[in-house]
Amino acid sequence: MPIHKDLLGGPPPTHLPDDPEPRELLAAGTAPAEVAAKYPSSSLAWAQLADDAFERGGAVESYAYARTGYHRGLDALRRAGWKGHGPVPWEHEPNRGFLRALHALARAAQSIGEQEEYERCSSFLRDSSETAAETLGL
Repeated sequence: MPIHKDLLGGPPPTHLPDDPEPRELLAAGTAPAEVAAKYPSSSLAWAQLADDAFERGGAVESYAYARTGYHRGLDALRRAGWKGHGPVPWEHEPNRGFLRALHALARAAQSIGEQEEYERCSSFLRDSSETAAETLGL
């Protein structure tokens, strides 16, 4: 079990509720746009759209998709009791959509020269989950 940086009684890790349908549809090869249309609150679907757009060279499109996934994830985190800081563990699979969207937003921001947003999102990702930052390549 990983040890978190905050040893002074900071907030507990936030674990988003599981929403397996979007994850299962994406794993089965359903188009991410179709999944996002059916499950618009799924950060995972928006993160996949952002990744696909970035791979095609669409940095601005990727940025827009990632920002949508990021904000949908923030909404879910708040509903789960998150108060604006504290760990969001990568190890908890339902958190990965938000963390992937946050990573995609940082990546797209950097690619369009939005350095402050890149730095903010990169720090937020590392503060939320060092494992996510390492896994996703920040």
